[in-house]
Amino acid sequence: MSETTYFGRVITAMVTPFTVEGQVNYALVEKLADYLVTHGSDGIVVCGTTGESPTLSWQEEYELFSIVKKAVNGRGKVIAGTGSNSTSEAIEATQQAAKLGLDGSLQVVPYYNKPPQEGLYEHFLTIAKACPDLPVMLYNIPGRTGQNMTPETIIKLAAVDNIVAVKEASGNLEQTCKIYCHTPENFAIYSGDDFLTLPLMTCGAVGVVSVASHLVGEEIQGMIQALLTGDAAKAIKINLKLFPLFKGLFCATNPIPIKAALNLVGWEVGGLRSPLCSLSPELEEGLAKIMQELALI
Repeated sequence: MSETTYFGRVITAMVTPFTVEGQVNYALVEKLADYLVTHGSDGIVVCGTTGESPTLSWQEEYELFSIVKKAVNGRGKVIAGTGSNSTSEAIEATQQAAKLGLDGSLQVVPYYNKPPQEGLYEHFLTIAKACPDLPVMLYNIPGRTGQNMTPETIIKLAAVDNIVAVKEASGNLEQTCKIYCHTPENFAIYSGDDFLTLPLMTCGAVGVVSVASHLVGEEIQGMIQALLTGDAAKAIKINLKLFPLFKGLFCATNPIPIKAALNLVGWEVGGLRSPLCSLSPELEEGLAKIMQELALI
């Protein structure tokens, strides 16, 4: 794949740390971004679902884009979560990300207003045309948006020069196969679920936009590299070892569990903005047990 269309194998959808008062902890953002790109991550998504984008102001998001770009300092790709269910709002945010020199934009399927497929096509096409020099990764997550972007729509959009990738979180392997078979060779498919990374790579995916990579980025990278070098047995072994963690980090709405896990290992990323809430003591106990078995705490 060409440099402009390839974001790496392991991309971390980074959490947004907060202070005790609920403000963005920009100092910790910088440290966490540096940690991620030195522990298995080829890139970082800033202000995605895991970053609590729905409750961040655009000003906070722009500051996060700048700080993460500076912290990464060319050691990985920085992708801005600038999607919206308003096309004009998404364009404005994406243009700002382009001005800040980020490496790409993550564009989620519009939520709540639930446009038909033609509306989805026009939405993403308009954003891409408004920012022609910024690579765009589509984000299909019907469990969050209430709408599945069909393979046919993704295939049409893949013909647009700067729409270069899709984060597939539909959980549908057949859909991934269809996308792979009918899109250009340099169009990248990423798993949107850690536990489906390995299966989706057998269907043509190149890697994952990961949550678990906050904790086990190097092992996820090792799993992918093992598969790419023909050592399927090793890849399967790593996947099965990490599977309880992959599932445990989704025992409640993301990013509630990953923030609890990071706090358990000492990152002190703080709480969550309402209407998200803390992990229950029972679920936190179960997550801690999984992490202890993996010697993470």
